[in-house]
Amino acid sequence: MSPFVILGATFLRNTALILGTALSLNACGGGSTPPTGPAVVQPEPVVGNLPPVEVSAVALADPGSALPEGWQNGAFMQIFVRSYQDSNGDGIGDLRGLIQRLDYLKTLGVRGLWLMPVTQSQDKDHGYAVVDYRNIEAQYGSLADFDELLRQAHARGIGVIVDYVINHSAAENPLFVQSKSANSNAYRDWYLWSGTKPTGWSIYGNDPWKGSVGNYYFAPFWDQMPDFNLTNAKVTAWHMDNLRFWMNRGVDGFRFDAVGNLVENGAGAWENQPQNYTILRAARQMMDGYAKRFLVCEGPSDPGGYTAACGSAFAFNNTANIFSAARGEAAGVQRVAAFHATAAAGATSRMSTMLSNHDSFAGQRASDQLIGNVAQMKLAAATYLLQPGTPFIYYGEEIGMAGGGTLGGDAKLRTPMSWNNSIANVGFSTGTPYRSLSGNLSNFNVAAEQADPNSMLAFYTAILGLRNSIPALTGGSYEAVTVNGSVMSFQRRVGASTAVVVINYGTSAAAVSVTGLTASGTLATAYPSATADVSVDASGQISVTLGAQAVRVLTLR
Repeated sequence: MSPFVILGATFLRNTALILGTALSLNACGGGSTPPTGPAVVQPEPVVGNLPPVEVSAVALADPGSALPEGWQNGAFMQIFVRSYQDSNGDGIGDLRGLIQRLDYLKTLGVRGLWLMPVTQSQDKDHGYAVVDYRNIEAQYGSLADFDELLRQAHARGIGVIVDYVINHSAAENPLFVQSKSANSNAYRDWYLWSGTKPTGWSIYGNDPWKGSVGNYYFAPFWDQMPDFNLTNAKVTAWHMDNLRFWMNRGVDGFRFDAVGNLVENGAGAWENQPQNYTILRAARQMMDGYAKRFLVCEGPSDPGGYTAACGSAFAFNNTANIFSAARGEAAGVQRVAAFHATAAAGATSRMSTMLSNHDSFAGQRASDQLIGNVAQMKLAAATYLLQPGTPFIYYGEEIGMAGGGTLGGDAKLRTPMSWNNSIANVGFSTGTPYRSLSGNLSNFNVAAEQADPNSMLAFYTAILGLRNSIPALTGGSYEAVTVNGSVMSFQRRVGASTAVVVINYGTSAAAVSVTGLTASGTLATAYPSATADVSVDASGQISVTLGAQAVRVLTLR
């Protein structure tokens, strides 16, 4: 069969890495501007000994799970280990540093961690160019350090999921070195090759075929990240073995990105192909052999379809709604209220929600999008933390951290965590941080906000406390949704737990009536504290007055 018709694997590697260009990537996972280095991998015969490959089979050996049932419904923190906490003074975040911050995360109310790639990589930064799928990036620590992180996180009731790069490897991965060595190599068809350069291809404005005459390989997002041939059963079986390798160690799940681009059926059919869903369903089915494992996928163009295949997918199509509502725009309030209208059928209640992440295509940090407006940032947070779905907080969002003031592209989103206001290292390291710091570190840092009861950090802690203590907010229904101008209200129920949420996005106080409640009952105010209870009249209605840009949460006694 013609190599360019191969049902390829492009998984939109976050490394959409902006491909070293100013491309606007509409569906990309986790990348950054590619590191400097060789411009092109020339897939010519390799002279000398070829590197050994690790393709040994891994059998299911579930160590079990000490996490509580439904742990994955709590809020996750997305963490870029390189930028979170440095434990040894080399200016680079590491696993031991993250362990030091687990108590902070537990106090905040986080129930899960998503770690951006921690496997050995070629680029030593964004991590999506994987060299060794079964080992830890040396700058982050060792497998023993990773095992200790799992132990310490689990002891605090926190699950850990990791980024797994299924679409491509690094050009320096031994598998690709073998594959490019000769047409007869046993691993040649683990990647996508063509003897003549295919024509008519354009993925996000770029020709995905790299290489030289006689040896063209498929690498849509960077010539240093060749795509696997995911139509090769040996490749998909090997990926399953890798997933079991990590789950056997106690990993609680995975994040797959850009699943809309796993397989290509030709130059005009490279997104959301039927084979994508088949691959993901198989991965989900395999994971179901383990206890309490969670899988979330990034498929911006079909979040509903990928939620069905994976179990959860990121609701990129709701982030703009949330920011619009937070700004007090009536149309945005309508859209954000309606987004989860199908939650009763399970379509959106299992989606993973967020405000931003590590990729600039998904938008700048919340602080930058809302121009540092703390009231609006709190409204945005309350919206996605109290509505259905599994919320993912991007590290630093809980303190209103801005992007790197002197940086651009994805690097701007991945600055060291602001633990204090030190202009030298923000408490991230005792040495010199590998990257410049957040643009608002002087006032928006953990140390300052821990001392301020009105801070962003205090607000996130309070809202996550509600989510964790009120079952209806963790996994309840979504009903009786009403919008009156800039005020939205909704009810959530599960079992005997009922919660009423009212949010005023406007800049003036407003009154709202909530109906459909238990007649003649009493609603206790869970937030804000020291607010009087509300009596329900004989018709099952209450009247609530909210201040400007305010949130109120009530529970049925």
